[in-house]
Amino acid sequence: MLSRRLVPFALAVLLSTPLWSQPPVQKPPDAKAGEDKEKEKDKKPLEDKLSRTQHTLTLDGQKIAYTATAGTLVLKDEDGTPKASIFSVAYVRDGVKDPASRPITFCFNGGPGAASLWVHLGAFGPKRVERDDQGMGSAPPGRLIDNDQSILDLTDLVFIDPVSTGYSRAAPGQDPKQFHGVNQDIGSVAQFIHLWVTRNERWSSPKFIAGESYGTTRAAGLAYHLQDRYGMELNGVMLISSVLNWQNQEFHAGNDMPYLIHLPTYTATAWYHKKLAPELMKDLAATLREAEDFARNDYAQALMQGDRLPAERRREIAARVARYTGLSQEYVERSNLRIEIYRFTKELLRDQGKTVGRLDTRFTGSDLDAVGAEPEFDPASASLDGPYEAALNDYVRRELGFKEDLPYERHAKVWPWSFEGYENQYVNMTEALRGAITRNPHLRVLVTASYYDLATPYFDAFYTVDHLGLPESLRGNVRITTYEAGHMMYIRRADHVKLKRDLADFLRR
Repeated sequence: MLSRRLVPFALAVLLSTPLWSQPPVQKPPDAKAGEDKEKEKDKKPLEDKLSRTQHTLTLDGQKIAYTATAGTLVLKDEDGTPKASIFSVAYVRDGVKDPASRPITFCFNGGPGAASLWVHLGAFGPKRVERDDQGMGSAPPGRLIDNDQSILDLTDLVFIDPVSTGYSRAAPGQDPKQFHGVNQDIGSVAQFIHLWVTRNERWSSPKFIAGESYGTTRAAGLAYHLQDRYGMELNGVMLISSVLNWQNQEFHAGNDMPYLIHLPTYTATAWYHKKLAPELMKDLAATLREAEDFARNDYAQALMQGDRLPAERRREIAARVARYTGLSQEYVERSNLRIEIYRFTKELLRDQGKTVGRLDTRFTGSDLDAVGAEPEFDPASASLDGPYEAALNDYVRRELGFKEDLPYERHAKVWPWSFEGYENQYVNMTEALRGAITRNPHLRVLVTASYYDLATPYFDAFYTVDHLGLPESLRGNVRITTYEAGHMMYIRRADHVKLKRDLADFLRR
Protein backbone atom coordinates (compact mmCIF):
# COMPACT_ATOMS: atom_id res chain seq x y z
CA MET A 1 0.00 0.00 0.00
CA LEU A 2 2.83 2.41 0.80
CA SER A 3 4.30 2.07 -2.67
CA ARG A 4 0.95 2.86 -4.33
CA ARG A 5 0.58 6.05 -2.33
CA LEU A 6 4.16 7.24 -2.67
CA VAL A 7 4.43 6.83 -6.46
CA PRO A 8 1.65 9.36 -7.34
CA PHE A 9 2.99 11.76 -4.72
CA ALA A 10 6.55 11.59 -6.06
CA LEU A 11 5.31 11.94 -9.63
CA ALA A 12 3.30 15.03 -8.72
CA VAL A 13 6.34 16.67 -7.15
CA LEU A 14 8.46 15.83 -10.17
CA LEU A 15 5.92 17.27 -12.63
CA SER A 16 5.45 20.44 -10.59
CA THR A 17 9.14 21.33 -11.05
CA PRO A 18 10.34 22.20 -14.59
CA LEU A 19 13.02 19.79 -15.70
CA TRP A 20 15.24 22.64 -16.84
CA SER A 21 15.16 24.18 -13.36
CA GLN A 22 16.53 21.08 -11.65
CA PRO A 23 20.26 21.30 -10.93
CA PRO A 24 22.35 18.43 -12.29
CA VAL A 25 23.03 15.69 -9.78
CA GLN A 26 26.65 15.87 -8.63
CA LYS A 27 28.22 12.62 -7.43
CA PRO A 28 30.76 12.90 -4.64
CA PRO A 29 34.34 12.35 -5.83
CA ASP A 30 34.51 8.85 -4.43
CA ALA A 31 31.11 7.72 -5.72
CA LYS A 32 32.49 6.07 -8.86
CA ALA A 33 35.15 4.31 -6.81
CA GLY A 34 32.43 3.02 -4.48
CA GLU A 35 30.38 1.75 -7.40
CA ASP A 36 33.39 -0.03 -8.84
CA LYS A 37 34.05 -1.62 -5.47
CA GLU A 38 30.46 -2.88 -5.32
CA LYS A 39 30.76 -4.32 -8.81
CA GLU A 40 33.98 -6.08 -7.85
CA LYS A 41 32.22 -7.42 -4.78
CA ASP A 42 29.45 -8.81 -6.98
CA LYS A 43 32.07 -10.51 -9.16
CA LYS A 44 33.62 -12.27 -6.18
CA PRO A 45 33.16 -16.00 -6.80
CA LEU A 46 30.69 -17.88 -4.61
CA GLU A 47 32.66 -20.16 -2.33
CA ASP A 48 32.03 -23.00 0.09
CA LYS A 49 31.63 -21.85 3.68
CA LEU A 50 32.15 -24.58 6.28
CA SER A 51 32.65 -24.84 10.04
CA ARG A 52 33.97 -28.02 11.70
CA THR A 53 33.65 -28.77 15.41
CA GLN A 54 34.32 -31.81 17.61
CA HIS A 55 31.73 -33.36 19.93
CA THR A 56 30.79 -36.47 21.88
CA LEU A 57 27.45 -38.18 22.55
CA THR A 58 26.61 -41.14 24.79
CA LEU A 59 24.10 -43.64 23.36
CA ASP A 60 23.17 -46.80 25.27
CA GLY A 61 26.24 -46.38 27.45
CA GLN A 62 28.54 -46.01 24.44
CA LYS A 63 30.52 -42.77 24.08
CA ILE A 64 30.64 -41.64 20.46
CA ALA A 65 33.14 -39.02 19.26
CA TYR A 66 32.10 -37.25 16.08
CA THR A 67 32.86 -34.29 13.84
CA ALA A 68 30.07 -31.86 12.96
CA THR A 69 30.41 -29.89 9.71
CA ALA A 70 27.93 -27.07 9.22
CA GLY A 71 27.94 -24.85 6.17
CA THR A 72 27.33 -24.44 2.48
CA LEU A 73 28.56 -26.22 -0.64
CA VAL A 74 28.29 -24.50 -4.02
CA LEU A 75 26.54 -26.38 -6.81
CA LYS A 76 27.95 -25.57 -10.25
CA ASP A 77 27.28 -26.32 -13.87
CA GLU A 78 29.91 -28.38 -15.63
CA ASP A 79 31.36 -25.15 -17.04
CA GLY A 80 31.95 -23.92 -13.48
CA THR A 81 29.03 -21.48 -13.29
CA PRO A 82 27.73 -21.31 -9.67
CA LYS A 83 24.06 -22.24 -9.49
CA ALA A 84 23.23 -22.44 -5.80
CA SER A 85 24.67 -22.61 -2.31
CA ILE A 86 23.30 -25.56 -0.29
CA PHE A 87 23.38 -25.56 3.51
CA SER A 88 23.79 -28.82 5.38
CA VAL A 89 24.90 -30.16 8.73
CA ALA A 90 26.88 -33.41 8.68
CA TYR A 91 27.77 -35.64 11.62
CA VAL A 92 30.57 -38.12 10.96
CA ARG A 93 31.83 -40.56 13.57
CA ASP A 94 35.53 -40.21 14.36
CA GLY A 95 38.03 -43.04 14.15
CA VAL A 96 36.38 -45.02 11.35
CA LYS A 97 39.19 -46.19 9.05
CA ASP A 98 37.19 -48.12 6.45
CA PRO A 99 34.32 -46.11 4.86
CA ALA A 100 32.76 -49.35 3.64
CA SER A 101 32.03 -50.28 7.26
CA ARG A 102 30.11 -47.09 8.06
CA PRO A 103 26.73 -46.17 6.49
CA ILE A 104 25.83 -42.59 5.56
CA THR A 105 22.23 -41.32 5.64
CA PHE A 106 21.03 -38.14 3.89
CA CYS A 107 18.02 -36.59 5.63
CA PHE A 108 15.52 -33.85 4.82
CA ASN A 109 12.00 -32.65 5.56
CA GLY A 110 9.30 -31.80 3.05
CA GLY A 111 7.04 -28.89 2.23
CA PRO A 112 7.76 -28.31 -0.59
CA GLY A 113 9.80 -25.50 0.93
CA ALA A 114 10.58 -26.94 4.37
CA ALA A 115 14.04 -26.95 5.89
CA SER A 116 15.44 -30.03 7.63
CA LEU A 117 15.28 -28.79 11.22
CA TRP A 118 12.55 -31.21 12.42
CA VAL A 119 14.22 -34.48 11.40
CA HIS A 120 17.50 -32.87 12.49
CA LEU A 121 16.54 -31.59 15.95
CA GLY A 122 13.57 -33.87 16.54
CA ALA A 123 14.34 -37.31 15.19
CA PHE A 124 17.85 -38.34 14.19
CA GLY A 125 20.50 -35.79 15.14
CA PRO A 126 22.65 -35.78 18.30
CA LYS A 127 20.52 -33.00 19.81
CA ARG A 128 16.76 -32.66 20.08
CA VAL A 129 14.25 -30.06 21.20
CA GLU A 130 12.90 -30.98 24.61
CA ARG A 131 9.17 -31.82 24.82
CA ASP A 132 7.08 -33.73 27.32
CA ASP A 133 6.52 -37.47 26.96
CA GLN A 134 3.40 -36.98 24.83
CA GLY A 135 5.19 -34.53 22.55
CA MET A 136 3.41 -31.41 23.77
CA GLY A 137 5.53 -28.26 23.79
CA SER A 138 6.72 -26.15 26.68
CA ALA A 139 7.11 -22.38 27.06
CA PRO A 140 9.38 -20.78 24.43
CA PRO A 141 12.15 -20.66 23.45
CA GLY A 142 13.01 -24.23 22.45
CA ARG A 143 15.57 -25.95 24.69
CA LEU A 144 18.07 -28.42 23.23
CA ILE A 145 19.09 -31.57 25.06
CA ASP A 146 21.13 -34.63 24.07
CA ASN A 147 19.11 -36.95 21.84
CA ASP A 148 19.30 -40.38 23.41
CA GLN A 149 17.39 -41.79 20.42
CA SER A 150 19.77 -40.44 17.79
CA ILE A 151 20.81 -42.92 15.10
CA LEU A 152 24.39 -41.60 15.05
CA ASP A 153 25.53 -44.88 16.61
CA LEU A 154 24.26 -46.66 13.48
CA THR A 155 25.07 -44.26 10.65
CA ASP A 156 26.71 -40.97 9.80
CA LEU A 157 24.16 -38.24 9.06
CA VAL A 158 23.84 -35.35 6.61
CA PHE A 159 20.86 -32.98 6.99
CA ILE A 160 20.12 -31.11 3.77
CA ASP A 161 18.21 -27.85 3.24
CA PRO A 162 17.06 -27.65 -0.41
CA VAL A 163 17.46 -24.38 -2.33
CA SER A 164 15.58 -21.43 -0.74
CA THR A 165 15.12 -23.28 2.58
CA GLY A 166 17.28 -22.89 5.68
CA TYR A 167 20.41 -20.96 4.65
CA SER A 168 20.40 -22.40 1.11
CA ARG A 169 20.06 -19.87 -1.69
CA ALA A 170 20.30 -19.62 -5.46
CA ALA A 171 23.60 -18.09 -6.58
CA PRO A 172 23.65 -14.33 -7.38
CA GLY A 173 22.12 -13.80 -10.79
CA GLN A 174 20.39 -17.19 -10.78
CA ASP A 175 16.60 -17.47 -10.71
CA PRO A 176 15.57 -19.57 -7.66
CA LYS A 177 12.51 -20.76 -9.57
CA GLN A 178 14.76 -23.10 -11.55
CA PHE A 179 14.97 -25.20 -8.34
CA HIS A 180 11.30 -24.96 -7.35
CA GLY A 181 9.65 -27.98 -8.91
CA VAL A 182 9.26 -31.73 -8.55
CA ASN A 183 11.99 -32.75 -10.99
CA GLN A 184 14.13 -29.64 -10.47
CA ASP A 185 14.21 -30.26 -6.73
CA ILE A 186 15.18 -33.90 -7.16
CA GLY A 187 17.94 -32.89 -9.58
CA SER A 188 19.53 -30.28 -7.29
CA VAL A 189 19.38 -32.46 -4.15
CA ALA A 190 20.85 -35.38 -6.12
CA GLN A 191 23.67 -33.12 -7.32
CA PHE A 192 24.41 -32.13 -3.73
CA ILE A 193 24.47 -35.77 -2.57
CA HIS A 194 26.80 -36.69 -5.44
CA LEU A 195 29.08 -33.77 -4.58
CA TRP A 196 29.13 -34.57 -0.85
CA VAL A 197 29.84 -38.27 -1.39
CA THR A 198 32.61 -37.48 -3.87
CA ARG A 199 34.26 -34.75 -1.80
CA ASN A 200 34.16 -36.86 1.36
CA GLU A 201 35.29 -40.07 -0.37
CA ARG A 202 32.24 -42.09 0.69
CA TRP A 203 31.42 -43.96 -2.52
CA SER A 204 32.21 -47.27 -0.79
CA SER A 205 29.85 -46.56 2.14
CA PRO A 206 26.36 -48.08 2.37
CA LYS A 207 24.02 -45.20 1.46
CA PHE A 208 20.57 -44.40 2.82
CA ILE A 209 18.04 -41.62 2.35
CA ALA A 210 15.50 -40.52 4.97
CA GLY A 211 12.77 -38.10 3.89
CA GLU A 212 9.77 -36.82 5.78
CA SER A 213 6.41 -35.78 4.26
CA TYR A 214 7.06 -34.17 0.84
CA GLY A 215 10.58 -35.37 1.52
CA THR A 216 9.25 -38.88 0.81
CA THR A 217 8.15 -37.74 -2.66
CA ARG A 218 11.69 -36.38 -3.09
CA ALA A 219 13.26 -39.55 -1.64
CA ALA A 220 11.42 -41.91 -3.99
CA GLY A 221 12.45 -39.76 -6.95
CA LEU A 222 16.04 -39.63 -5.72
CA ALA A 223 16.25 -43.40 -5.38
CA TYR A 224 15.71 -43.70 -9.12
CA HIS A 225 17.50 -40.52 -10.23
CA LEU A 226 20.72 -41.16 -8.28
CA GLN A 227 21.23 -44.55 -9.87
CA ASP A 228 20.09 -43.39 -13.30
CA ARG A 229 22.15 -40.16 -13.42
CA TYR A 230 25.18 -40.96 -11.24
CA GLY A 231 25.22 -44.75 -10.96
CA MET A 232 24.74 -44.37 -7.21
CA GLU A 233 22.71 -47.29 -5.90
CA LEU A 234 21.14 -46.92 -2.48
CA ASN A 235 20.95 -49.58 0.20
CA GLY A 236 17.80 -48.20 1.80
CA VAL A 237 15.13 -45.52 1.74
CA MET A 238 13.28 -44.41 4.89
CA LEU A 239 9.93 -42.74 4.18
CA ILE A 240 8.79 -40.87 7.29
CA SER A 241 5.05 -40.02 7.00
CA SER A 242 4.90 -40.72 3.30
CA VAL A 243 3.06 -39.18 0.37
CA LEU A 244 3.89 -40.77 -2.98
CA ASN A 245 0.59 -40.74 -4.87
CA TRP A 246 -0.94 -37.29 -4.63
CA GLN A 247 -4.31 -38.44 -5.89
CA ASN A 248 -4.88 -39.80 -2.40
CA GLN A 249 -4.28 -36.36 -0.85
CA GLU A 250 -6.00 -33.88 -3.16
CA PHE A 251 -9.64 -33.12 -2.30
CA HIS A 252 -11.01 -32.25 -5.74
CA ALA A 253 -14.50 -32.66 -7.15
CA GLY A 254 -14.65 -36.00 -8.91
CA ASN A 255 -11.77 -37.51 -6.93
CA ASP A 256 -13.18 -39.80 -4.23
CA MET A 257 -9.87 -41.39 -3.17
CA PRO A 258 -8.96 -38.92 -0.36
CA TYR A 259 -12.26 -39.54 1.45
CA LEU A 260 -11.55 -43.27 1.66
CA ILE A 261 -7.90 -42.78 2.59
CA HIS A 262 -8.55 -40.26 5.39
CA LEU A 263 -11.51 -41.98 7.05
CA PRO A 264 -9.48 -44.32 9.33
CA THR A 265 -7.49 -41.31 10.60
CA TYR A 266 -10.78 -39.57 11.37
CA THR A 267 -11.66 -42.69 13.36
CA ALA A 268 -8.38 -42.62 15.30
CA THR A 269 -8.83 -38.92 16.03
CA ALA A 270 -12.41 -39.38 17.24
CA TRP A 271 -11.20 -42.26 19.41
CA TYR A 272 -8.45 -40.10 20.95
CA HIS A 273 -10.92 -37.30 21.74
CA LYS A 274 -13.53 -39.78 23.05
CA LYS A 275 -16.16 -39.02 20.41
CA LEU A 276 -16.96 -42.62 19.41
CA ALA A 277 -19.61 -45.00 20.71
CA PRO A 278 -18.57 -46.94 23.85
CA GLU A 279 -18.10 -50.24 22.02
CA LEU A 280 -15.63 -48.57 19.63
CA MET A 281 -13.64 -47.01 22.47
CA LYS A 282 -12.47 -50.34 23.91
CA ASP A 283 -9.65 -51.25 21.51
CA LEU A 284 -8.12 -48.74 19.07
CA ALA A 285 -6.49 -51.37 16.85
CA ALA A 286 -9.71 -53.34 16.47
CA THR A 287 -11.72 -50.18 15.78
CA LEU A 288 -9.26 -49.08 13.11
CA ARG A 289 -9.50 -52.45 11.39
CA GLU A 290 -13.28 -52.00 11.26
CA ALA A 291 -12.92 -48.51 9.79
CA GLU A 292 -10.37 -49.68 7.21
CA ASP A 293 -12.63 -52.53 6.11
CA PHE A 294 -15.57 -50.14 5.77
CA ALA A 295 -13.45 -47.62 3.81
CA ARG A 296 -12.16 -50.10 1.23
CA ASN A 297 -15.48 -51.91 0.77
CA ASP A 298 -18.95 -50.46 1.49
CA TYR A 299 -17.82 -46.82 1.64
CA ALA A 300 -15.80 -47.08 -1.59
CA GLN A 301 -18.68 -48.75 -3.43
CA ALA A 302 -21.16 -46.12 -2.21
CA LEU A 303 -19.00 -43.22 -3.37
CA MET A 304 -18.47 -44.87 -6.76
CA GLN A 305 -22.23 -44.93 -7.30
CA GLY A 306 -22.44 -41.17 -6.98
CA ASP A 307 -25.95 -39.88 -7.63
CA ARG A 308 -27.13 -43.42 -8.40
CA LEU A 309 -26.80 -44.36 -4.72
CA PRO A 310 -30.34 -45.17 -3.49
CA ALA A 311 -31.67 -42.87 -0.76
CA GLU A 312 -32.04 -45.65 1.80
CA ARG A 313 -28.49 -46.88 1.14
CA ARG A 314 -27.25 -43.30 1.35
CA ARG A 315 -28.75 -42.90 4.84
CA GLU A 316 -27.21 -46.21 5.90
CA ILE A 317 -23.72 -45.17 4.68
CA ALA A 318 -24.08 -41.75 6.29
CA ALA A 319 -24.87 -43.39 9.62
CA ARG A 320 -21.79 -45.59 9.37
CA VAL A 321 -19.53 -42.68 8.37
CA ALA A 322 -20.90 -40.80 11.38
CA ARG A 323 -20.21 -43.83 13.57
CA TYR A 324 -16.56 -44.02 12.52
CA THR A 325 -15.84 -40.27 12.52
CA GLY A 326 -17.64 -38.99 15.62
CA LEU A 327 -19.59 -36.50 13.48
CA SER A 328 -23.37 -36.27 13.34
CA GLN A 329 -25.24 -38.17 10.65
CA GLU A 330 -26.90 -34.92 9.62
CA TYR A 331 -23.50 -33.28 9.04
CA VAL A 332 -22.30 -36.26 7.00
CA GLU A 333 -25.41 -36.20 4.83
CA ARG A 334 -25.12 -32.44 4.28
CA SER A 335 -21.48 -33.03 3.26
CA ASN A 336 -22.58 -35.47 0.55
CA LEU A 337 -20.93 -38.33 2.48
CA ARG A 338 -17.54 -36.73 1.77
CA ILE A 339 -15.66 -35.16 4.69
CA GLU A 340 -12.72 -32.93 3.71
CA ILE A 341 -9.83 -32.53 6.19
CA TYR A 342 -10.42 -28.97 7.33
CA ARG A 343 -14.15 -29.50 7.75
CA PHE A 344 -13.40 -32.46 9.99
CA THR A 345 -10.81 -30.60 12.09
CA LYS A 346 -13.31 -27.77 12.62
CA GLU A 347 -16.40 -29.90 13.20
CA LEU A 348 -15.26 -32.73 15.51
CA LEU A 349 -14.97 -30.59 18.68
CA ARG A 350 -17.13 -27.69 17.55
CA ASP A 351 -19.47 -28.23 20.51
CA GLN A 352 -16.49 -27.59 22.81
CA GLY A 353 -15.33 -24.51 20.88
CA LYS A 354 -12.13 -26.33 19.84
CA THR A 355 -10.40 -27.41 16.64
CA VAL A 356 -8.02 -30.34 16.15
CA GLY A 357 -4.68 -30.34 14.38
CA ARG A 358 -3.84 -31.51 10.89
CA LEU A 359 -0.20 -32.52 11.41
CA ASP A 360 -1.12 -34.14 14.70
CA THR A 361 -4.79 -34.48 15.58
CA ARG A 362 -4.04 -34.89 19.29
CA PHE A 363 -3.42 -31.12 19.43
CA THR A 364 -6.35 -28.73 19.91
CA GLY A 365 -6.79 -25.03 19.22
CA SER A 366 -9.34 -22.25 19.56
CA ASP A 367 -10.77 -19.94 16.89
CA LEU A 368 -12.49 -16.60 17.23
CA ASP A 369 -15.81 -18.37 16.67
CA ALA A 370 -17.17 -21.89 16.38
CA VAL A 371 -19.32 -21.34 13.28
CA GLY A 372 -16.73 -21.13 10.50
CA ALA A 373 -16.27 -23.91 7.96
CA GLU A 374 -12.51 -24.31 8.56
CA PRO A 375 -10.02 -23.69 11.40
CA GLU A 376 -8.01 -20.48 11.51
CA PHE A 377 -4.72 -22.35 12.02
CA ASP A 378 -3.20 -25.76 12.69
CA PRO A 379 -2.49 -25.99 16.45
CA ALA A 380 0.02 -28.82 15.87
CA SER A 381 2.01 -26.78 13.36
CA ALA A 382 1.94 -23.75 15.65
CA SER A 383 3.45 -25.84 18.45
CA LEU A 384 6.15 -27.34 16.23
CA ASP A 385 7.51 -24.23 14.49
CA GLY A 386 8.87 -21.65 16.92
CA PRO A 387 10.73 -23.92 19.37
CA TYR A 388 12.63 -25.69 16.60
CA GLU A 389 13.60 -22.52 14.76
CA ALA A 390 14.81 -20.83 17.95
CA ALA A 391 16.84 -23.90 18.90
CA LEU A 392 18.33 -24.23 15.41
CA ASN A 393 19.44 -20.60 15.22
CA ASP A 394 21.13 -20.81 18.60
CA TYR A 395 22.70 -24.23 18.02
CA VAL A 396 24.18 -23.52 14.60
CA ARG A 397 25.97 -20.38 15.80
CA ARG A 398 27.04 -21.25 19.35
CA GLU A 399 27.82 -24.95 19.10
CA LEU A 400 28.50 -25.56 15.43
CA GLY A 401 30.30 -22.27 14.80
CA PHE A 402 28.51 -21.38 11.57
CA LYS A 403 27.94 -17.62 11.36
CA GLU A 404 25.24 -16.43 8.98
CA ASP A 405 23.02 -13.35 9.21
CA LEU A 406 20.47 -14.52 6.66
CA PRO A 407 17.18 -15.65 8.18
CA TYR A 408 16.89 -19.40 8.48
CA GLU A 409 13.87 -20.16 6.27
CA ARG A 410 12.01 -23.04 7.91
CA HIS A 411 9.10 -22.57 5.47
CA ALA A 412 10.37 -20.97 2.27
CA LYS A 413 8.16 -19.24 -0.28
CA VAL A 414 8.63 -21.63 -3.21
CA TRP A 415 5.19 -21.45 -4.79
CA PRO A 416 4.19 -21.70 -7.54
CA TRP A 417 5.89 -25.11 -7.48
CA SER A 418 6.56 -26.53 -10.94
CA PHE A 419 4.84 -29.78 -11.85
CA GLU A 420 6.56 -30.02 -15.21
CA GLY A 421 6.28 -33.59 -16.42
CA TYR A 422 3.10 -34.13 -14.41
CA GLU A 423 0.73 -31.84 -16.30
CA ASN A 424 -2.88 -33.07 -16.39
CA GLN A 425 -2.15 -35.79 -13.82
CA TYR A 426 -1.44 -36.25 -10.14
CA VAL A 427 2.16 -36.50 -9.02
CA ASN A 428 2.88 -40.17 -8.40
CA MET A 429 6.37 -41.29 -7.32
CA THR A 430 5.43 -44.94 -6.90
CA GLU A 431 6.72 -45.63 -10.40
CA ALA A 432 10.11 -44.11 -9.56
CA LEU A 433 10.31 -46.22 -6.40
CA ARG A 434 9.20 -49.38 -8.19
CA GLY A 435 11.76 -48.71 -10.91
CA ALA A 436 14.54 -48.18 -8.36
CA ILE A 437 13.71 -51.47 -6.56
CA THR A 438 13.37 -53.59 -9.70
CA ARG A 439 16.68 -52.25 -11.05
CA ASN A 440 18.37 -52.68 -7.66
CA PRO A 441 16.73 -55.69 -5.96
CA HIS A 442 18.89 -55.14 -2.86
CA LEU A 443 17.19 -51.81 -2.15
CA ARG A 444 15.05 -51.91 1.00
CA VAL A 445 12.33 -49.42 1.97
CA LEU A 446 10.94 -48.62 5.42
CA VAL A 447 7.65 -46.68 5.56
CA THR A 448 6.59 -45.14 8.87
CA ALA A 449 2.98 -44.07 9.41
CA SER A 450 1.09 -42.57 12.35
CA TYR A 451 -2.54 -42.90 13.39
CA TYR A 452 -3.05 -39.21 14.23
CA ASP A 453 -1.55 -37.75 11.06
CA LEU A 454 -4.00 -36.09 8.66
CA ALA A 455 -1.27 -34.57 6.46
CA THR A 456 -0.13 -38.03 5.31
CA PRO A 457 -2.73 -40.53 6.60
CA TYR A 458 -1.45 -43.94 7.70
CA PHE A 459 -4.01 -45.80 5.54
CA ASP A 460 -2.45 -44.17 2.48
CA ALA A 461 0.86 -45.87 3.25
CA PHE A 462 -0.78 -49.29 3.11
CA TYR A 463 -2.82 -48.46 0.01
CA THR A 464 0.22 -47.10 -1.82
CA VAL A 465 2.47 -50.04 -0.97
CA ASP A 466 -0.30 -52.43 -2.04
CA HIS A 467 -0.31 -50.69 -5.43
CA LEU A 468 3.44 -50.46 -6.10
CA GLY A 469 3.21 -53.22 -8.69
CA LEU A 470 6.28 -55.07 -7.47
CA PRO A 471 6.76 -58.72 -8.42
CA GLU A 472 5.99 -61.08 -5.56
CA SER A 473 9.68 -61.84 -5.04
CA LEU A 474 10.39 -58.16 -4.20
CA ARG A 475 7.35 -57.27 -2.10
CA GLY A 476 9.27 -58.13 1.05
CA ASN A 477 11.67 -55.26 0.26
CA VAL A 478 9.09 -52.79 1.60
CA ARG A 479 8.02 -52.74 5.24
CA ILE A 480 5.52 -50.48 7.08
CA THR A 481 5.60 -49.61 10.78
CA THR A 482 2.88 -47.67 12.64
CA TYR A 483 2.88 -45.25 15.60
CA GLU A 484 0.38 -43.68 18.00
CA ALA A 485 1.32 -40.08 17.30
CA GLY A 486 1.10 -37.58 14.45
CA HIS A 487 3.06 -36.49 11.39
CA MET A 488 6.25 -36.14 13.47
CA MET A 489 5.86 -39.31 15.50
CA TYR A 490 9.23 -38.78 17.17
CA ILE A 491 7.93 -35.94 19.34
CA ARG A 492 6.08 -38.55 21.45
CA ARG A 493 8.58 -40.30 23.68
CA ALA A 494 7.29 -43.87 23.31
CA ASP A 495 7.11 -43.55 19.54
CA HIS A 496 10.59 -42.02 19.32
CA VAL A 497 11.93 -45.07 21.16
CA LYS A 498 10.00 -47.36 18.81
CA LEU A 499 11.19 -45.43 15.75
CA LYS A 500 14.82 -45.81 16.82
CA ARG A 501 14.29 -49.53 17.35
CA ASP A 502 12.60 -49.91 13.93
CA LEU A 503 15.32 -47.89 12.18
CA ALA A 504 18.08 -49.83 13.93
CA ASP A 505 16.54 -53.10 12.75
CA PHE A 506 16.17 -51.70 9.22
CA LEU A 507 19.73 -50.38 9.02
CA ARG A 508 21.28 -53.55 10.43
CA ARG A 509 19.55 -55.65 7.81
